[in-house]
Amino acid sequence: MELDRPQVRQAARRCPALLIAAPASGQGKTTVVAAMARMFARAGRRVRVFKGGPDFLDPQIHTLASDAPVYNLDLGMCGEADARWRLSEAAAEADVVIVEGVMGLFDGQPSSADIAERFGIPVMAVIDASAMAQTFGAVAHGLASYRLGLPFSGVLANRVGSPGHAAMLREAVPADMRWYGAITRDAEAALPERHLGLLQAAEIPDLLARLDRFADALEQTGAGVLPEPVAFAAAQKPFVPRLLTGRRIAIARDAAYGFLYPANLDTLRDLGAELVFFSPIAGEALPDVDAVWLPGGYPELHGARLAARDDLWQELRAFIDRGHPVLAECGGMMSLFDTIVDKQGQVHRFAGVLPGRALLQPRFVALGTEWVDLPEGTVSGHTYHHSRTETDMPPLLCARRADGRQGEAVYRRGRLTASYLHLYFPSNPEAVAALFSA
Repeated sequence: MELDRPQVRQAARRCPALLIAAPASGQGKTTVVAAMARMFARAGRRVRVFKGGPDFLDPQIHTLASDAPVYNLDLGMCGEADARWRLSEAAAEADVVIVEGVMGLFDGQPSSADIAERFGIPVMAVIDASAMAQTFGAVAHGLASYRLGLPFSGVLANRVGSPGHAAMLREAVPADMRWYGAITRDAEAALPERHLGLLQAAEIPDLLARLDRFADALEQTGAGVLPEPVAFAAAQKPFVPRLLTGRRIAIARDAAYGFLYPANLDTLRDLGAELVFFSPIAGEALPDVDAVWLPGGYPELHGARLAARDDLWQELRAFIDRGHPVLAECGGMMSLFDTIVDKQGQVHRFAGVLPGRALLQPRFVALGTEWVDLPEGTVSGHTYHHSRTETDMPPLLCARRADGRQGEAVYRRGRLTASYLHLYFPSNPEAVAALFSA
């Protein structure tokens, strides 16, 4: 896959920045990023956090920690031009820019290392040191030297057992590498998880207290002293025509339907749409609108409550039958089938708009960036789900993956578009406007 070509460099915008990466998933990157954002924010500094990759859950944590919207940086799904102008805008208004990497530093094509190298952002590696001693230094050395030209800054030890353990780790780090410090294991403050990752921020009632506890620990490490400011090339936000002026779009948003990119909401507003949020699990009716968006989430975890929403599903079926546009993504699409079978084998009756059922699986079924050539235009997106569908309904078409293989099915019924694919609206605002148009 060819990345976007760099734009012509203009006057740079300088801002301290750090990309926080790790040798693998599960090392504690999200906790460290949130703690750092919280540490700076409560000290009165303006913090802008970005999440590498197409994640929905970590940005919710970082939004609370930084008190600012968190956007995704992904050179595949979002593209380099999108990342460039967002970083430029952040650098112009913030005191600190923090980027959380995805998976291991060099994992994926493109990877977190590609983001760091492309924009000159220093890398701080977080390494889970709970089960290692001097090998910590070897891992740090390998991350720093694996790719020539990578702006590697230093390393932070996470889940350290004692001051003596921390001293041993520091001694093992190469002399020319910055030691950002060590954070002791704190199981009581750890962020809870489920099958798709961390719990949603709203589901952790004491989240801010947990983040404060980690921020307190981080303040003792010296990690708050950032490298020299990064020069981000000035770049303008792309023009978006107001093709949805006067149109009202209802968006499901609650614990069952919470996978929403802030960039997607911004794009709809830039297109001129009025956004109306409603909660299916709270019993709210379908608003009086021109179009509906059912995003992804966890409908299977709220099966009993959603199965009792006959009123909502009847309204939605009638809405679709009248020819109104509806976009249903992942969990939103699952909700439109006749039933959902959860991990315990419990069958929940849902909307009955699409024939068939969705069945939760023990592990993930699909993962990756895809592009879909809709009749309205090509849009990029991402898929990650732990369910599969059984339906006799033929798809309108299938998305395509970066390697050319067939991707997710896309179903159409009237003006309903349904798929496991989470679309990234800024990749083609005009196509998105057509999806939600009359």
